Amino acid sequence: MEATERRRAVAAAMATASELNLAVDDAVVLSDSNRLVVRLMPCDTVARVTPATHFASAEQEVELVRRLAQTDSPVAPLEPRVEPRVFVRDGFKIALWVYFEPVESRTLPSAEYAQKLALLHAGLRQIEVTTPHFLDRVADTRRDVANRAVTPDLADPDRALLAGTLRDLGRSIGSRRGVEQLLHGEPHPFNILNTKTGPLFIDFENTARGPVEYDLAWVPSEVSRHYPDADQDLVGECRGVVLAIVAAHRWSLGDRHPSGRASGVAFLRVLRAGPPWPALDDIVW
Repeated sequence: MEATERRRAVAAAMATASELNLAVDDAVVLSDSNRLVVRLMPCDTVARVTPATHFASAEQEVELVRRLAQTDSPVAPLEPRVEPRVFVRDGFKIALWVYFEPVESRTLPSAEYAQKLALLHAGLRQIEVTTPHFLDRVADTRRDVANRAVTPDLADPDRALLAGTLRDLGRSIGSRRGVEQLLHGEPHPFNILNTKTGPLFIDFENTARGPVEYDLAWVPSEVSRHYPDADQDLVGECRGVVLAIVAAHRWSLGDRHPSGRASGVAFLRVLRAGPPWPALDDIVW
């Protein structure tokens, strides 16, 4: 968010929590991208603040996590001291969650990461909600790649590379007709909290339907190898799709990822080299 919008978002989160009788006199920004994540103190609540115009449904995310918590899935829970819903203030949608102190000293083992993701998938199989198919995201990304107003700095050869990769891999994956289910959508390491009570998944704004191998394409390669009964060939194709989606984001107008165009160049270089596609965490820039 821009500085002015960020200040408004923080103020909206603090005012909302105060009206809900949570003690708030300070706020610390934990992350700032397409939405702001703020730790409110001394109540120790996390506010996720999204512009009302954001593409994802904050309401659906809150409802999904509320229902996942009833299945004992490894998800970070909503703030139990307030009603489990989205609050609207000053053009922002605000959801309140439990704050967890990060466990810095312990690296999450790959086998445990895979086990928790499998448990999450088991919980997601118990829930019926209407979500896009992950190939819908592929189609949306292809449109962004084709639209020079969205990706103005993308060179023509790179535009053709991304368009062809998304088209060909999307067709190949779609033709497999494998088992599909509700997915997290982006269960990469930045969307899992390593807490004292164990790993917990967060950020369900890109939830979609598809094969579990699409979720596995977002995690480190060692994690995907520990996941039970995964089709590793399909994981590989899905990795190519994920790399192309992320690369397109890095070249989109207004992208605010800290890595900027440096990672965008790196992803294009990897895609140009062709398969086997590496995992996201194997790419350096």
